Amino acid sequence: MIAAGACFSPLFRRKQPFQALKLKSGSIRSITSTRFAMSINSVGAMEEKQRRSGWKEYLEQAKELIKADGGPPRWFSPLDCGLPLENSPLMLFLPGIDGVGLGLVSHHLQLGRIFDLWCLHIPFADRTPFTDLVKLVETTVRLEYQRSPNRPIYLVGESLGGCLALAIAARNPHIDLVLILANPATSFGRSQVQLLTSLLDALPATHFPALPNILSLSAGDILRTVFDNAVKRLPLLNAAREPLGDFNTFASSLPVLADILPKETFLWKLKMLKSPSAYADSRLYAIKAQTLILCSGKDQLLPSQQEGERLRQLLPNCELRKFDDSGHFLFLEGGLDLVTVVKGTSYYRRGMYHDYALDFIPPSRDEANKIVESYSLFNFITSSVMLSTLEDGNIVKGLAGIPSEGPVLLVGNHMLLALDKFSLISRFYIERDIIVRGMAHPFMFRRQKSGRLPEVSFFDWLRVMGIVPVTATNLFKLFSSKSHVVLFPGGVREAFHRKGEEYKLFWPEQSEFVRMAARFGAKIVPFGSVGEDDLGQIVIDYDDLMKIPYVRSEIENLKNEAVQLRVGVGGEVENQQVYPPGILPKVPGRFYFYFGKPIETEGRKQELKNKDKSQELYLEVKTEVERCIAYLKEKRESDPYRNVLTRSLYLTTNGPTSDIPTFEI
Repeated sequence: MIAAGACFSPLFRRKQPFQALKLKSGSIRSITSTRFAMSINSVGAMEEKQRRSGWKEYLEQAKELIKADGGPPRWFSPLDCGLPLENSPLMLFLPGIDGVGLGLVSHHLQLGRIFDLWCLHIPFADRTPFTDLVKLVETTVRLEYQRSPNRPIYLVGESLGGCLALAIAARNPHIDLVLILANPATSFGRSQVQLLTSLLDALPATHFPALPNILSLSAGDILRTVFDNAVKRLPLLNAAREPLGDFNTFASSLPVLADILPKETFLWKLKMLKSPSAYADSRLYAIKAQTLILCSGKDQLLPSQQEGERLRQLLPNCELRKFDDSGHFLFLEGGLDLVTVVKGTSYYRRGMYHDYALDFIPPSRDEANKIVESYSLFNFITSSVMLSTLEDGNIVKGLAGIPSEGPVLLVGNHMLLALDKFSLISRFYIERDIIVRGMAHPFMFRRQKSGRLPEVSFFDWLRVMGIVPVTATNLFKLFSSKSHVVLFPGGVREAFHRKGEEYKLFWPEQSEFVRMAARFGAKIVPFGSVGEDDLGQIVIDYDDLMKIPYVRSEIENLKNEAVQLRVGVGGEVENQQVYPPGILPKVPGRFYFYFGKPIETEGRKQELKNKDKSQELYLEVKTEVERCIAYLKEKRESDPYRNVLTRSLYLTTNGPTSDIPTFEI
């Protein structure tokens, strides 16, 4: 018997069945690919949709999806995804215990721009065993791999879907898979959810479905109190209620929840969860796929954070991101943007390996604004002054002197702890709408081993804004894409300098970027930055710490955690050592950036192939950076608003959005 699947509501457009699967029962079920249609009247409506609660959106669309539902599991692709970028990878969403397939509903619009998104829908009346679901998804994965063997396939699984994704990865180690698992149910055997099976078994057959009807009789305070106490004893309902918030909103949603998970379905899936958990857990040793685990700190159904740590230890190519304030239904909560997470963890790729330069997806305005806003306090405290030089040599306040068209290479000095990057990236985005691609140390991307360095997740926001590991290959690719690039030749040695070394350059003797810039005709903009000595003073530095045996051993361990650069060049330039300096805070002053006149390399490719000529230009850039630093150190002495207190008084008098003056140029 061939079952083509139930007719979806008018919100769905059917495609022809594209594959069939022989199940253990002997029947053949076809998997129908449909597209979920949603009318969007305007860009404003789309933005408003993104701001809405994921739970509310889920419930509204689930009403349509489960009408007259039946038939086998099948794939659908949300129409509001639109057309993805060329060569975009395939993303398969594997739902949790609900099976509806709308768990990413608040992410469809963003995901659809960079993925070909398919969602698995398992009708509530379906009783396909877990092993057959594995075969179903596996067949799709293998077919799509045959069609496009050079692009990865993403499996996004939540809860039960996480077990399904792990099982597929274990059975297909030869296929390039990327797993993104949200609170995977591999921890089911250690959760309290198992107690629900006994509770539901004891309930009368009509009790569970009748709950919404009972609630609809009254919304009084007594009922609410009784309901609150009842919900606390049912973790699934409690976990659903928290993101919905309002009692009446949640109560009105219970009929939909009851349709999605009637008692018989809910009980069957709870019992069935034991099999996926054990199946996936017993095959972890075979998984080689790149894996990202997202775990919630307030998951009332599963011990997700403990499980995330366990899986990170067991899986060889795994990273973990924690969301301490989130519950079990992570994708439906407003605080998570899956696309931002994927970009921030450098998990987005269109080939065998992530290309930091070419796989970069520029941040949306919303992403960039959130990042800038998250550092608003720091930017207020430092209140950076930006100066740039026009083509005629005039110095102006602001960034008008920075060329609009790339490639452009900004070359400057690092302040202590590389604090300059916050202000520089923020101001270029705010003032010129330019995303500056920073060349950064590899420890911001990967570690040779875990230890005391900050978690790689600390730098996720920088990856969203486009930083890349500092390599000649990446610089070549960035110039090829006509990007604005910022390079700090002094690297870690300048960012972690010693006492009395403020604003001292530790650049290599030989040119590292001149001939590459000339090859692409890039404009080189030297710049200097000062202000770290107005935030704090180093009182304990590397030399002091190395005199203490225990601390010396710890610093050596830090060296072993990250890839070392410039090994073998000799001198202080080779000493790229990260260490925790002792800093005495000061009443905050101000940051100052001065960008010199752009240096043209267009038409000088042949000239700068000459080693002596390129070295001459390299020294010219270095001298200009030192001149910019000296200029700022002198001029800031006449800034009446150098101190944070005077700046605060100015804003109180003139308004919080006022542009704070500085010294006369």
